[in-house]
This record gives sequence, C-alpha cells and structure tokens, in this order.
Amino acid sequence: MARSSQGTLVRTRLVVVSVAGVAALVLSWSGAGEVVPLLLTVTALAAALVATVSMVREIAHGRFGVDLLAVTAIAATVAVGEWLAAFVVVLMLIGGEALEAHAQRRATSQLSRLLSDAPKTAHRTAGEAVVDVPVAEVAVGDVLVVRPYEVVPVDGVLVSGTATFDESRLTGESVPVGVSAGATVPSGAVNGAAAVLLRASRPAAGSEYQQIVALVSGAMSSRSPMVRLADRYAPWFTAFAVVLGGVAWWFAGDPRRFAEVLVLATPCPMLIAAPVAFLGGIGRAARADVVVKDASVLERLAAVRTVVFDKTGTLTRGRPALERVVTVSDGPDRRRVLQLAASAEQYSSHTLADSIVAAARAEGIVPSGARNAVESESDGVAAEVGGHEVAVGTLAFARRRAPDAEPLDVPGGRVVSYVLVDGRPAGALVLRDPIRPEARATVAELRQLGVIDVVMLTGDALATADAVAADVGVAVLRAECRPGDKVSSVRSLTTRPVLMIGDGVNDAPVLAVADVGVAMGARGASAASDTADAVVLVESVERVAVAVRIGRETVRIARQSIWIGMGASVGLMLVASTGVVPAVVGALLQEVVDVVTIVASLRATSGRFGARDRGGPVSRPVPAR
Repeated sequence: MARSSQGTLVRTRLVVVSVAGVAALVLSWSGAGEVVPLLLTVTALAAALVATVSMVREIAHGRFGVDLLAVTAIAATVAVGEWLAAFVVVLMLIGGEALEAHAQRRATSQLSRLLSDAPKTAHRTAGEAVVDVPVAEVAVGDVLVVRPYEVVPVDGVLVSGTATFDESRLTGESVPVGVSAGATVPSGAVNGAAAVLLRASRPAAGSEYQQIVALVSGAMSSRSPMVRLADRYAPWFTAFAVVLGGVAWWFAGDPRRFAEVLVLATPCPMLIAAPVAFLGGIGRAARADVVVKDASVLERLAAVRTVVFDKTGTLTRGRPALERVVTVSDGPDRRRVLQLAASAEQYSSHTLADSIVAAARAEGIVPSGARNAVESESDGVAAEVGGHEVAVGTLAFARRRAPDAEPLDVPGGRVVSYVLVDGRPAGALVLRDPIRPEARATVAELRQLGVIDVVMLTGDALATADAVAADVGVAVLRAECRPGDKVSSVRSLTTRPVLMIGDGVNDAPVLAVADVGVAMGARGASAASDTADAVVLVESVERVAVAVRIGRETVRIARQSIWIGMGASVGLMLVASTGVVPAVVGALLQEVVDVVTIVASLRATSGRFGARDRGGPVSRPVPAR
C-alpha cells in the first residue's frame, strides 16, 4: 500500500516508533525499572496513531478499510498488554508496503525501461557547431547529429549517405535496417556504428517514439476497477474478523482471544493482490509489444466475447500492390488514368493511397498538383486536377457521383478503386492486398480462448471482402461499410464485451465505441492510437490474441491471489479463535500470508503462457505518411 513520498513518510514514522518499542521491550526483559510500561504504552500508541492517520487518508481517497483492521489489531494487542504482537503488526505494515513497492518496481520494469530510454536531448547543428538542446525544442527542418549507438530523438529524413538502424523496439525485428539518404528514419531507432545527419520531419511531440512513451506513461499511472473491487472487500472482511474475534472473546471470557484473531486479519492480501497482478500484466503485455493504456483494459480483455477486425492493414498487410489498370473505351489511356488517380490520392489518408501513388512513380509518372481535395469518410477522395474533377474510391463512392458506374469483376482478394473524371467513369485500378500469414492462426486462437463471434468489417466490395474472410476463417462479414456504418455495426452486436482491431484515421471512431479498441501498429495510425485502449507496436495481428490471453491470465491470477490470501487469513483466524495461536505468532503468520499473496500475484508478470507471448511472424510496419 505504498503511496510514493507520503507512504515513505508513514513507513519512516512507523519504523521510529517500532524501534523505540523494541528498545522498551529489551529494557523490560532486563528489569530496567518502572518507566518501561509507560514507554511501551507511549510507543505503541504512537504506532497506532501513525497507522490511524494513514487509515484516515486512505478513507479520504475512497479506499475505506485499507488500514482499519491493522489499527484495530494494534489497539487490541496494546489493550491486553501484548506489546511484542503490537510491534510485529506495525512491522508487518512496513514490510507489506516495502514488498508491494518492490513488486510494483518489478512488474513495471519493462515499461520503466522504455521510458528511461527515451532521448532527452538532441544534437542540433548551428553552422559549424553542434549544440545540445532539449528534444522538445527541436523544430521541423532542424539538422541533427545522431552519434553512434544513440537513439534517434525525432522522426526525420537521413541527410548523410547510408546508415544502419536497429528498429527492434519499434518493429520487433532484430535485424538492423540499412537506409540511404532521403529515407525516413523513425524516432526510437538506434543508430549504428557511424554518426549521421538527420533532418527533423516532425517535432518531438508528434514523433513515433515519443507517442509510444506517452502511451506507456498513461499505462503506468492507471488503476483497475478490479483493484477498487478488491478495496471493497476490506470492510466486509473487517466485519467478519471483528465478529469472529468478539465471539471468541465471549466464549473464552478472555479479551486476549479478540486480539489473537485480529492480528491474523489484516487486509493486505486482498489489497495487494490485484494491483501487483495488473501491473505485472501490463509489463508482460509491453514485453509482447502491446502497450495497454489502462489497467482496466486487461480486465475487459479477459471478458471479451466478440472480436471485430477491420480488413485493410489488419487482417491484410495494408500495402496493396497495383496489378492492373482498366480503362473505358472512350476515356483516357492507362497512364493518364493512373496519373489522375495518383494526383488525387496523394491527398488521401487511406492505406490504398500510398500504393497508388507509389505505383505511378514506379512507372515514371509524376502526380500533378491538385486543389480542393476532399476525402469522404475514407471510402474515396475527390480533387480538382488540371481543371478536371477527379474522384477515386469504392464502387459505392463512385455511384454516388456516377450512378451508371459498373462493378468490375475481379478475382477474390483484389481491391478495386474506381476512377471518375468530371462525373463519368474513366477506369479502375485493381490492387491486391496480401493476407497476413498469421491471420488465420490468430482467428483460430481467439476462438480457443473463448471468443464466441469473430466479425470482419470493411469498406471494400463484398466479393473482395468475402475472399479474405474465407481465407482467415471469419464467419460474419459486413462489407462496403463507411466509418459510420462500422460504428453502428459494433453498437448493434449483442455478444459483449466487443474487441475492435483497426488501424488508420478511419478506424478511430469505431475503436472509440468498442468495449476494447486495439490499434494495429504505431506508425501512420496516430488517430487510431489516440482513441484505442491498447496499441500493438509491431505489424503482427497475432499480438491481439496474445493481449487477450494475457488479460485472461492476469485476471485469473489476480482473483486466485485474492482468494488465496483471504482464505489463508480466514483459516488462521478460525484456528486462533480456539486460543492455540498466541498473538505474537499470529502476527508473524500474517506476514507470511502477505508474502505468499504477493508471490502468487507476481505470476502475472510471466504467466503460464509467457514463453508464447512473443511468438508468431512479424511483418514490417507501414511507413508513416
């Protein structure tokens, strides 16, 4: 129950009075005079006072019952002259807080390492000089020196020659990446053996690694509803202990029996178990490249019964390649269709846009400048290109502008972007987005974990979506969805809680309305990351099943640990009510129960599935737009 600096102050005061009490006991055993009883009383009452102040603060923060039993036990042992037992209870409080603090440090070590590795300064060039400045002061366009083996402080473009970067903390891939001048380098990557020059393309606040650090900071400061549920056990447990102690006192006619029961009834096990388990689960998820923003997300992940996938960039790689360009008989030729489409798509945030622009440039086609570009809820973009109104998007998008647009018959697994010029069909682009190799196994594992329904939502045409759904084993499919349709679809699902997985700006609304929203990949998906409850930092959908598994395991361990601690305490209290457990021995046994509870909760740090958490293939992330 450590509470940072305030908890440290309370522990210090308790240590002081406990040492004084032990000294008084030593004096009493040596027969050192009549002042000893007074000293014992003063020190014991001082310990009770310090614990009482702590208890009042806990109640003020809505954590009623946290120290109530400990204060009652101290008062009871003092009242019957069990001085040593009183001081053992005090030391038990100190030891319990210290053990919990250690458990928190261990459970959050992975997240703490990520935070500590975040670069604090950058080496900015100023003429011939190099000046160290805080990362927050780096502006777009600044040229930075990144020294050997340093972490890249902000997203940027490589200026000097070629270089090698380790991007494992961002992608999960251990093989260093070689890049050439002009290539984008993400913050968080570790430079190789030679110093390089980098031109900042984003400020620190908008850079990839700093956004991940912000997610981690939020995750470390969260408190789970299950922890508050554990807090609510304390009053009932207190009432049970007081009644049991009172009954034992009444039957035995000895007030010592009341004290002997209460020293075994401190609520530490139930209050320590859940926080330690959930912090361990957050750390375990971080090691599996999943940042959980809030500890309560683990509890919701454990209860998930329906999983909904977006298609593009989630079940598929999100990097479709252009297969062919289809033209109409009286329209522009193939190169012109591709050039017009790329000119409009360069202003789009959809995952297909990058592929279309890249395909055009690969053929030596330079996109023209466009004006008045407007993206229509991610299913298409319209812009003015060279005096013509150009629209590129789905069939539904095209038919809103040209009702006579005909669907193109393509094999399954292909995506078609229809191109309209001045409100008339001009052609179509056929692209293929390969399915992630781990997608089918992920769907199967989710079902093994107890997920009842698996659904796929997509804005693509039904034929394309149906082929992907069949390949990955998804039974329920809703195609040609606009973002608003996805939101209403998730809200209409009756088997809850619902987990939604998506990426990109267009998925932000549906991630926000799902019971649990998971964003795929930290790159190019800042809006999705902002609204999601968890973010998968590598391009592997298999991590979603890992997150569900960690959530289930964490909650199971938390509940087991709570009941282990409570069960052990109740059993010992029943034994103590018969008078066979002296108060001092009972206080020492309760400390053993606390240790057992913390050790049981720490299983969530690794868990039975720990060796599998990082399993499965990882593909390279989609480059930031």
